[in-house]
Amino acid sequence: MLAHPTLDKLNAMGLTGMAKAFNELISNGESEQLSHAEWLGLLLEREWSSRHDRKLAARLRFAKLRHHAVPEDVDYRSERGLDRALFMKLIGGDWIDAHDNLAICGPSGVGKSWLACALGHKACRDDRSVLYQRVPRLFANLALAHGDGRYARLQRTLGHVQLLILDDWGLEPLNEQARHDLLEILEDRYGRRSTIITSQLPVSAWHEIIGNPTYADAILDRLVHNAHRIDLSGESLRRNQRRKS
Repeated sequence: MLAHPTLDKLNAMGLTGMAKAFNELISNGESEQLSHAEWLGLLLEREWSSRHDRKLAARLRFAKLRHHAVPEDVDYRSERGLDRALFMKLIGGDWIDAHDNLAICGPSGVGKSWLACALGHKACRDDRSVLYQRVPRLFANLALAHGDGRYARLQRTLGHVQLLILDDWGLEPLNEQARHDLLEILEDRYGRRSTIITSQLPVSAWHEIIGNPTYADAILDRLVHNAHRIDLSGESLRRNQRRKS
């Protein structure tokens, strides 16, 4: 008799997970054997799970991760030099709490972007804000933002997100504006937030890509000195998959 009014009130209060659980319970004859405490526990558990799932979905939408990658699917068998112990430690996320960075380097196709996205997905699951950006597209977007009034807002977003993933770094030398923008981003993040950067180039070549020695020293000081390192090698995983197919 009270079923429909109760459902209406639960939905009106935004307790949709609890409402669904309540509807399932009243439709199940065995639920009559549950105590009041058990009923309440089941309703609260469903509401908590529903809210957690919605928050995770929102974080993943904001993150815009390039790959649907999760740590549970990481391939440690491929001969690419991935240190399993190190990566398992990174999955734990303590380095994000410590505001450290991570550099993932290696040739094309060895899974740099995929691994970065897997760590990003885990960070989302751990209730951290994440944002994925391809570096060439990011610099193009920043250049446009200088002219259309979005620059300050975009810089705030890039500076405040808890984990920023900068993918495909070093594909081309930086111009003066890109150097300035990158330094501003890293200055806002240094010691406060964490950054993952992936590159086909070894860290030793990054100074030359940045160009201006003064900017290069400042950028690398903020990016590399507190960075964990994953140096991958081997053949392209994509090429190997095509051979198998």
